[in-house]
Amino acid sequence: MGILRTIKSDYEMYENHSLECFVAIERDDCKQIKAYHKANKGKKPLPSQKIKGYQFIMDEEFESLKIDFSKEMRFEIRDLVKVKM
Repeated sequence: MGILRTIKSDYEMYENHSLECFVAIERDDCKQIKAYHKANKGKKPLPSQKIKGYQFIMDEEFESLKIDFSKEMRFEIRDLVKVKM
């Protein structure tokens, strides 16, 4: 029997509270999100900073979510919350 391994995705999943949708952000770009939260910790009116990403859409064939790579979007970092899986 073969050994099962987990394959890490190139993207991390976030929830956008203002748009009420799920967003895929590249792992390399996630460093910007961490740096933003660290630099603005404790500040109430969070500054505006955007990051590129892709929105998840419903795949009717498989009845699950998939990343829509057809259009790249920009999201406010202050609206993103990491989804724990």
